[in-house]
Amino acid sequence: MFENMFVGNSMWHLVRQSDAVSKLVVFSLFVMSIVCWTIFIAKLILLHLRKKDMQRALDYINTVRSVEDLVTLSNHFTNAIPGRLTASVLVLLKQIIEKCPDGCPDEWEVVQYYIEQEVDQLVANESSYLSFLSTSAGVAPLLGLFGTVWGLVHAFIRISEKQAADITVVAPGIAEALITTLVGLIVAIPAFIMYNYLSNQIHKLERDIISFADKVGFLVRQILRG
Repeated sequence: MFENMFVGNSMWHLVRQSDAVSKLVVFSLFVMSIVCWTIFIAKLILLHLRKKDMQRALDYINTVRSVEDLVTLSNHFTNAIPGRLTASVLVLLKQIIEKCPDGCPDEWEVVQYYIEQEVDQLVANESSYLSFLSTSAGVAPLLGLFGTVWGLVHAFIRISEKQAADITVVAPGIAEALITTLVGLIVAIPAFIMYNYLSNQIHKLERDIISFADKVGFLVRQILRG
């Protein structure tokens, strides 16, 4: 009887026969998992495109020698990180030249600080939504544990109501309770892996952005020195 009971019951059946709170926990974890996978796939595709753009831009900038070349680079990578960074630096350079035609004593420091701020902002933009993955990796097991504790309490209440502690009475309630912990781990483990993988890829992208920004800064410094 015990064997037939568990062979015949699927995970979905255990969820269906659980109470409203346990179902809400499982549903919340299910939604969390969908959001995590959506973020991961979208970021994976986006980072792949970003890395290709950065590699092309790093190759391209080695041929840049003048402001006109920087403008061309900016136009060539209009919707990419290199283009946005170069365009914003060119706007600042234009403002500095218009304000101080003969040069300002701290103009390079201003440009350098501006580039650093732009790089930080670009990296922050690429890191958006990663916090959801890290939060999910931490919250999902706790949410699953909450569902398990809640289910165990109700399982023991049913045991006391039936005045029996037979395995056929205890096992279904325990199985219903533990299903939320299982679902929580199924959500948390991939979310943890996704977060670490994407973080590593963003760090690699950050190094490329910094390298590109340094080359742009060097060119701007040469232009300012005239």
